[in-house]
Amino acid sequence: MAVRLSSLLQGAIVHYGSQVMANSIQSVVIVGGGTAGWLSACLLAAKRPELSITLVEAPDIPTIGVGEGTWPTMRDTLATIGIPEAEFLQKCDASFKQGSRFDGWVSGADDDSYLHPFTPPPPADMRALLAAWQAGAAETSFAAMMAPQSAVCANDLAPRQRAMPDYAGALNYGYHLDAGKFAALLAHHGINKLGVKWYSDHVTGVIEDGEGGISALHLRGSPPLEGDLFLDCSGHAALLIGRHFEVDWIDRSDISFNDRALAVQVPCQADSAVASQTVGTAHEAGWLWDIALPTRRGIGCVYSSSFLSDDGAERVLSDYLRKHAPGADLANLSPRKLAFATGHRRTFWHRNCLAIGLSAGFIEPLEASAIVMIELSIKALAENFPADTPAMEVSAVRFNDLFRYRWDRIVEFLKLHYVLSRRSEPYWLAQRAETSIPARLAEQLVLWRSQPPSTWDFPQIDEIFSAASQQYVLYGMGFPVPPVRETEASIVTAAARLAEVRERTRALTAALPSNRTYLAALAAQAA
Repeated sequence: MAVRLSSLLQGAIVHYGSQVMANSIQSVVIVGGGTAGWLSACLLAAKRPELSITLVEAPDIPTIGVGEGTWPTMRDTLATIGIPEAEFLQKCDASFKQGSRFDGWVSGADDDSYLHPFTPPPPADMRALLAAWQAGAAETSFAAMMAPQSAVCANDLAPRQRAMPDYAGALNYGYHLDAGKFAALLAHHGINKLGVKWYSDHVTGVIEDGEGGISALHLRGSPPLEGDLFLDCSGHAALLIGRHFEVDWIDRSDISFNDRALAVQVPCQADSAVASQTVGTAHEAGWLWDIALPTRRGIGCVYSSSFLSDDGAERVLSDYLRKHAPGADLANLSPRKLAFATGHRRTFWHRNCLAIGLSAGFIEPLEASAIVMIELSIKALAENFPADTPAMEVSAVRFNDLFRYRWDRIVEFLKLHYVLSRRSEPYWLAQRAETSIPARLAEQLVLWRSQPPSTWDFPQIDEIFSAASQQYVLYGMGFPVPPVRETEASIVTAAARLAEVRERTRALTAALPSNRTYLAALAAQAA
């Protein structure tokens, strides 16, 4: 009997093993290039070298090319992919981003400005830090008290010295970059260094596997392209997740009103200052971005078509350029007009198809969340890559739950920038209407009147916007500081932490080079 049971068990194990092998996930096909496609291909190839990765992109579809800001997460991403920092900076016409500055968002007055830096406040109880700030220097901005990065940004300084190792810095930082050049660098690196296979071709159809998934793609000029897992990086076209599977789109325009943008690129002088932060300037029905690269500035006007016409947006953009880019040749600048749906998919991983980038969703480009969502998506996929079809079904459920949570947090955080405004134009009044504020955000605002944002409010792994980010926006926009409940000793300790910030501010502003000096030296070395 024991022998019989042993043979049966061995047979079951062999059968199970053959089933796993038959259903194993070994090949990934990515549809679409651009930042989403090539970043996905490179990061997945670097993290999962055992996989076969193929990318197919249409040869005649240009990238949108206005996603030019990254989070500090990009440093780890580039290091993982294996691209040296100097090479990235040079080939992508990139510069350092150390945060975002918001001008005119509270009242629209000339002195209305606050910074959301990438470096968090010092490690101390936030209640005590707020009390020490109010007691010692309430006239100083919250960001200036909490992080030396405020002064570094104000002086257009770099976050690092050239002698530092790649991707190390005196302060936390991300990048501003040329999106088209970034995609080209990733493509070259992926094909030549990471073994990504590439097709320049059109996807003309989908071959199903008989169980509702995809087995292969029809291509216009090549044989069918087979795969086990398919990543839809085809942008707004959403060829697989939208056009083929017809996964529902959740419209979030009831909360986030902006659905249009005008974008221009303005050349800059070789000796001009390179800003350390993205500048977002509020206008009557939206805001303008201003991103400094070594050779140009990317400037755009984001707006809601329900509150401002296209002609009105062109007027707003022209007025900004005349004031903030006086050397620009307005007669020869032709803004690109972009229209975008505001929202995201109901599910992002359906069957054996996973949507990445614009095919998954898009909310206005405030706080540069688009690229980081690509990074987080591939990180979640790579670190939990399903071995076989049964595991993929479980992975899809978990992924969908996590990224629905993340999209909700993006919507809420971006809305936070509007609900604290005191501007009186119809657009801004509508942004503060109770019916347009997400219930969770409304509850948090009630809570935050008596206690500052903390990790209790944002407990997820790789939280999309941390408690520190919420604090910089809240207190930058003049949200009431909670009543003092701390002991005198804790406030004294917090004051000492703030004194350390002031001392470090003096040291860094004296030691760090300007962005222009850093990047010019890098260019000279490469010449």
